[in-house]
Amino acid sequence: MLSTEAMMDSDEATLREALQMVAPGTALREGLERIQRSHTGALIVLGSAPEVEDICSGGFDLDVPFTASRLRELCKMDGAVVIDTQAWRIRKANVQLLPDPSIPTDESGMRHRTAQRTARHTHLPVLSLSASMRMISVYVGEYHRLVEEPEALLARANLAVDTLDRYSQRLDEVLQTLTVLEIRDSATVRDVATVIQRMEMIRRITSEINGYLEELGSEGRLLALQVDDLIRGSASERALVMRDYVRDQSDVGAVDRRLSELGGEKIVDLAAIANILGLGVFEVADLDRDIQPRGIRALSLVPHLPWSVIKDVSSRWETLADLRAASLEDLQSVEGIGPYRAALIHENLEHQAQMAANGIVGW
Repeated sequence: MLSTEAMMDSDEATLREALQMVAPGTALREGLERIQRSHTGALIVLGSAPEVEDICSGGFDLDVPFTASRLRELCKMDGAVVIDTQAWRIRKANVQLLPDPSIPTDESGMRHRTAQRTARHTHLPVLSLSASMRMISVYVGEYHRLVEEPEALLARANLAVDTLDRYSQRLDEVLQTLTVLEIRDSATVRDVATVIQRMEMIRRITSEINGYLEELGSEGRLLALQVDDLIRGSASERALVMRDYVRDQSDVGAVDRRLSELGGEKIVDLAAIANILGLGVFEVADLDRDIQPRGIRALSLVPHLPWSVIKDVSSRWETLADLRAASLEDLQSVEGIGPYRAALIHENLEHQAQMAANGIVGW
């Protein structure tokens, strides 16, 4: 038996899958639009399970492939249609759904009340189409969503992408600042927390946009390409920064989860972010304390350097400053590093230092 929290998470995932099924460009959405154009309503269960069989009365059994035209014709009758979304076959039509009448519902129309009760009874997606209001409602468990028109979704998604663009530009600025300060040995806890804050904000707005794209289906193709271009490499950059400053590498995953769970009002609190990273901020002045990176991000910029070597080198020298002070002979003492790689690392770190001295980033 699933806990309430686990059930809610499962219902939320099922709702997202249902919204993808009814996205523009899908066969199901075409069938729903045909029903709307014919000015008729519909009650559709997306899933064939014993729980559904138990509450079906009357109608007739079918076992035919799903098509948009078949759905539209079958929905001319008053009863519900049951679709097996695993095999995409229509299993029942014109059936009366009899969910437990004691299940609470806050809907007023008979079709919507039945849809909500059925969704809460079975935890399967149930669609209710209003004939008068031309609206598509999706019910899953305790969740209820109205399917928006593509134009409205695109407007909101475009606004979110504009916000993502601004966030990305700001992240580039603070990340470049952090990079220069790291090379100059003058980075502070505030600089690190600011970068992580911007990265977390970008992850959240990207998650919101992905929700829009799931609902937009084929209508969101161009927008998806734009988003991919804006966030390309951001996940790996985030991981590198965290590995530079979360001292216990085994804690990186837990730190990442705690950041994602941080409340909206706390995301602006740099001290809260720094403490999640384990940087020990007890008062505002602690944000201005100097801090040294491990050098993992700097090493990632060295061409053709395998991740296994990066881990071994960063384990040998605890800070970037110590790594830069290492001689060629010291570097060659690390397994997997010969004269060529030692020279490559040494020259690349020197090049980074020269560029940082001139305030130039992008090597």
